[in-house]
Order: sequence, then structure tokens, then C-alpha cells
Amino acid sequence: MSTWERSESSSSPSAPSWFSQFWSSALRSKPLAPPSETTIRATSDQGLVRRLSLFDLLLLGIGASIGAGIFVVTGTVAHDTGPGVTVSFIIAGGSCVLNALCYAELASRFPAVVGGAYLYAYTAFNEIIAFLVFSQLMLDYHIGAASIARSLASYVITALELIPFLNNNIPSWVGHGSEEIYGAFSFNLLAPILLVLLTIVLCRGVGESSILNSVMTVTKVVIVIFIIIVGVFEVDVSNWSPFAPKGFESVLTGATVVFFAYVGFDAVANSAEESKSPQRDLPLGIIGSLLICIALYVGVCLVLTGMLPYKSLGGDAPLADAFTSKGLQYVSVLISIGAIAGLTTTLLVGLYVQSRLYLGLGRDGLLPSLFGEVHQTRHTPVHSQIWVGIVASVLAGCFNVHILSHILSVGTLTGYSVVSACVVTLRWKDKTACQVFGKSISSRAEGLICLITVVCCGFAAGVFYRFGASFIFLIIAVIIAIFAAAALDFRQVYTSTPGFSCPGVPILPTVCIFINIFLFAQLHYEAWVRFVVLSIVTVGIYAVYGQYHANPSSNTLIIYQKAPTEAD
Repeated sequence: MSTWERSESSSSPSAPSWFSQFWSSALRSKPLAPPSETTIRATSDQGLVRRLSLFDLLLLGIGASIGAGIFVVTGTVAHDTGPGVTVSFIIAGGSCVLNALCYAELASRFPAVVGGAYLYAYTAFNEIIAFLVFSQLMLDYHIGAASIARSLASYVITALELIPFLNNNIPSWVGHGSEEIYGAFSFNLLAPILLVLLTIVLCRGVGESSILNSVMTVTKVVIVIFIIIVGVFEVDVSNWSPFAPKGFESVLTGATVVFFAYVGFDAVANSAEESKSPQRDLPLGIIGSLLICIALYVGVCLVLTGMLPYKSLGGDAPLADAFTSKGLQYVSVLISIGAIAGLTTTLLVGLYVQSRLYLGLGRDGLLPSLFGEVHQTRHTPVHSQIWVGIVASVLAGCFNVHILSHILSVGTLTGYSVVSACVVTLRWKDKTACQVFGKSISSRAEGLICLITVVCCGFAAGVFYRFGASFIFLIIAVIIAIFAAAALDFRQVYTSTPGFSCPGVPILPTVCIFINIFLFAQLHYEAWVRFVVLSIVTVGIYAVYGQYHANPSSNTLIIYQKAPTEAD
């Protein structure tokens, strides 16, 4: 059976032009094998090893989501929002839960292979969209890994300077970074060394990296819980009044900021090929890790805003400052240890996810086959892992990547939106064309138009909100999105899926898309430019390399579960 299928709209003439060939290739999609098929990737030298239990997956998601930010972001946002920052974290967490439900369904339907959002887009849409999703995600991952490595190096040096004879005797270029040259170049010695060490651990095997992640994540969570327990006895409830001193609008704005504190739960979806029981454990790992993170963030927020008036919060270390003001200096030491553990796990999981994404594209031929190779004894994508480590090391060692932080999160929001759309499209039953305004249009095309309408409305609403436009424009955008969602609900036929099933399809995924694109509109305008420029570059790379090397006879056979075709 062929592992590729052409979109119905991608037919080309017998002597196609270059453009028609490009279009035909771009619209290729990975088909779902019939449910009756039981072909699965053989546990050969090219396969990964299933070693991750549900507990490992939970720790993987927590390790990716909670870094040093829990000790910093909570206080900085509370300074602007007040005690209502707790509600901000709940709203943002609830939004992420909706996205997690979408990820959980697809992780359950695609339990046999790595790829995450890239794989889902490849199956639900086409080759070019999948490649675009990969590129947007990967730029976030590369810059994010370098930025986290520099932060980790800085925290390590700060901890070492607690030793008297090292205090003020370590040159800044060792860990904090040298002075900037031309506004971008800044040498850092320790960050690449840390990246090399973590890359070696990841190359040795998923077992070794899982042990390191488990130890660091448990350490981090225990410290956070200890901080919450100690802080409870220092809470003055009068500090919680007024709860939202600047109104609900500031709480909502705070939610758009702290949304990104939860980013990372999707890392669990990329461990599909290494999970012992992927269909059962992946959904539980995704949703469970996110719920634990929400509880930890809310607990820290309540304690922090109860210990000190919100106006006195802020600075570089608000949580440490709060405990120091209460005479609990030893807690500051624990916070530093927790920050180091948090950054280590976030960096480790980020490097892990990147290599698995490269592995998926290498197998599919969209990148050189070198990236698709798995070590025969270690059962890890060593080449992909080394490449990821090299890129992060160069960026972290030579550049002040913190200045690029305002263009991050584009890939994350893009990936979340595409995953939500995949849940909707993969649930559609095959139907004949229908009549819309007297013209024949396929059911799939009509559904895609509705999804695009929701995307446009979400962006428009975000722009209106960001620039303070009249409230009526925001309402109009929301109403149009509601009509589009209603059309998706009433004019399409959906089926339930085996395994975990996202509730409320298509409404819930549509809400996810709207919220994600709304948040996208809140990003710095340079992030919008980055999205457009990178998309153009990606299409160029695909046109030159990807379309010619994508492997239409790949022997990567996987169990895919598809909704049954509608009976005639």
C-alpha cells in the first residue's frame, strides 16, 4: 500500500509545469491506514525503545513546563495585576487545558511514532503545512534552548559565588556573559559546556535522560511544595484585598502574559514512540502534568501575594525577596536550587523534543536521511541530537539570545492552533459535495473556510483589543467566529474515535484556535514579521529540497486510527 496520497485538488496535467509539480507535491498528505491493518514499525535497529512509563511522562511534562519562571514570573505579573494574578494563572491554565485535550486525542490516535504537531498536520492537511509548522516550532526551540542555557549558566555561577573565595572572582564571560559587541554578540563559556553535557546524556539513551529529568523534576516540585507550605504561615489575608485593584482587564492581560508559563506539556506528545502504553499514557501524561503545573502556580501566587502587598513585588527575584523580608533567608537558597533544577529539566526536555522532531522529518525525507537514523545500540537519534546540541551551543556561546525573546512563542501558538484544527478535520466523515449559495463545494472545503474564518476573527479580535479599538469591533469579530463555529457544528458530520476522545468537537477546538490566535495578536510586531519571513524561507527550502526528497515509498508503517467512512 502506498504511504502517500494526493489531495483531490492536486491533480496535474501529463506534462506538469514546475509550479504545478510544486503544488502537487505540497498538497501530499500522509494517509491514515484502515483500522483493520495491524502493520506497525518493527522493533528494529531504526526504532526507538519503549521505556517511558506514565510517571516518566508526567515528569517529562512538568519538567518542560516549570522552569525558573515559577519563582520570577509569578511576582512580576502580580506587581501589575495584584492578587488577581491567581485568576490570571487559572484562566491561562484553563485555556491550556483545552489545548491539552486536543493534543491528548491526537496522541491517542497516533500512538506509534514521533512527530507531534508536525505529524498531525501532515496527516490532517498536507506536506507544506506540516513543514511550515515544523520550522516555526523549531526556531522557538532553538532560540529557547540557547536562552535557557545562558540563564542556567548564570544561576550556576550565582550559586558558586556563594562560596566566599569565589565571590566576585569569576569573570562575567564564564557564565553571566561578556559585554555585548554590536548589540548581539556576547561570549559565554559555561552555557555551551552545559549543553554538551546534556546532549551526551540524551545520546546515551532515553533511560539515562529520563532518570536525570525525574531526579531534577522531583527536586524542583518538592522545593516548590516546601515553599508553599512555609509561605502559608507567613500569609496576611489583608494583602489579598483588593483582589483585582486594576480591574478584570488587568487580570485578563495578565493571563495573556502567563499563558506561556504553561508551555511544554506538548513535549509529552513527542515521546509517542518511547512510551510503554502510548494510547493510555500519553493523554494522561499531557493532561495530568498540566493540571499539576496549574496547582503549583496557583499555590505560589496565593502565598506570594499573601506575604507582601502586591505593590512591593517585582524585581529580578520577587519570591526570594518576599521570604527574605520575613527573615527566612534560607528559603532563598532553596529557590536558587529549585531554579537550577527547573532550568535543567526545561533545557533537557527541550533538546529531547527537538531531536524527535528532526527524526520525524528525516524519516519522511523532508530533511536529509541522516536525521532519520537511530543508533543501533543506544536506540536514540544520535545525529539529530548532536545537531540540536551544536545549534544551541553556538547560539548560547556567542550571542545574547535574550534580546530575541520577544519573537518567541510564535511557533507554540501556531502549533497549538494547527493541532486544534487537526482534531476537527480528522473527525469529518467523507461526504459528497453540497450546495452553498447555489454552487457545489466539497464538505471539506466548506469546513476549511469556516476554520480560516475563525483564525481571521481571532486575529482581528486580538488586534482590536491590543490597540484599544471600539468594543463593538471586538464583539463583531466574536459574533462572526461564533457563526463559523456553528457552521462547523451543524453542517459537518463527526464521528467518535477509539481511545481518548476530545469532548465538545468541533466547538472546543474552535475555541482553542480563537484564543491562540488572539494571543498571537498580542505578541510584539517583530514576532509577526518573523512569522512571515520564516514562512517564506521555509517555502523556499521546501521548493528547493523538500519536494524532491520527500519519500513516497517510505516503509514507515504505523497503526493509524481513522474515523470510519460514512456509509452510502
